[in-house]
Amino acid sequence: MKPFAESCAENQQPILEILRKEFAHTKKVLEIGSGTGQHAVFFARALPHLTWQTSDVAEHHAGIMAWLEDDGPANALPPLELDVRQSSWLTTKFDGIFSANTVHIMSWPEVEHMFAGIGQVLIPDGCFCLYGPFNYQGQYSSPSNAKFDTWLKNRDPASGIRDVDELNSLAEKAGLSLVEDYEMPVNNRILVWRTRR
Repeated sequence: MKPFAESCAENQQPILEILRKEFAHTKKVLEIGSGTGQHAVFFARALPHLTWQTSDVAEHHAGIMAWLEDDGPANALPPLELDVRQSSWLTTKFDGIFSANTVHIMSWPEVEHMFAGIGQVLIPDGCFCLYGPFNYQGQYSSPSNAKFDTWLKNRDPASGIRDVDELNSLAEKAGLSLVEDYEMPVNNRILVWRTRR
């Protein structure tokens, strides 16, 4: 049985509208934290001009493969094993990276490792799109995000909604510049960074 996340089904269409623009000239996208595999199938089918490379820790691979084998287009590739904490990331280079709802469930050291790794595998003028809830100048953007953050920290004290300024500091160290900040439904955003040429 395929895993299913209601949030994926609800947010994929508005995310797609942004990816159509930001990945218009992209050829190879790495998805960090493919989770259930739902996003990979949906986005790869809707963006046939690119190759969508799934990745996640090994425990999620069976679920991703269930989606790919049942409904996946040819341009959605089987998952690579990727733990953001590993010191040596992938040897393959990408001109696009996408990740959804990941940094708030990671510890801060894991977020630091993720941005450093992205800096290693994203080519010059490559595009990184990060979807999720974010704080601004240490403030929640909505009461529901404050409530969600409390729930996250009760479940795992190392997790929590991240501040855009702190994420951008990591991005700058990795050679990325913030170029867009899109408002999305249900108090989420898509942050877009590009590697400097």
